[in-house]
Amino acid sequence: MSSASPYVPIGGTLSAKHILVQMRGYTLIEFIVVVALIGIMLGVSAPKVRDALFTDPLKGTARKMVGLIHEARNESIRIHEAHTLHMDMGSSRFWMDRAAMNDEEMNMARKNGHALSDGVKIQDVWLAGKGKKSAGETQIRLNEKGYIQPSAIHLSCEDGRQWTLVLSPFLGKVKILEKYVDFVP
Repeated sequence: MSSASPYVPIGGTLSAKHILVQMRGYTLIEFIVVVALIGIMLGVSAPKVRDALFTDPLKGTARKMVGLIHEARNESIRIHEAHTLHMDMGSSRFWMDRAAMNDEEMNMARKNGHALSDGVKIQDVWLAGKGKKSAGETQIRLNEKGYIQPSAIHLSCEDGRQWTLVLSPFLGKVKILEKYVDFVP
């Protein structure tokens, strides 16, 4: 062997130690096994993660409601006009309108309202000073300064889970509790 080879030690002979040091890496079979194991783990866990993160109907409905409430609060403050969150428990819909709308605009807002996700319903709505309402249509008012009527929306899912959305009157925050919380009048 030539001494110019980068793998030959100065003494000119290769030992087993030098050969093992030079043969680092993975074989094709090892690589295929690792990729197959990763694929199996992803195949088993991905549907559960997807369902938990993206298709949970209760979480989706809560996010829609919170988003609509924040949007209405910001709009109330920006244009100095009262808004009202409507919830129709019979048709499982919710929508927002504002005080200056005419009848046609209000009907259009109702028609274009959000439908609750499949399997989710508004169990009841608690309003400070008025108690609970569990049927028909109810409204939560936001004034022109963005202050919201103290209230709580109780959502339930067909799998038995219940969430409470607590609307803070002055901060404009909506606290989501992953249980049913009853409020005393």
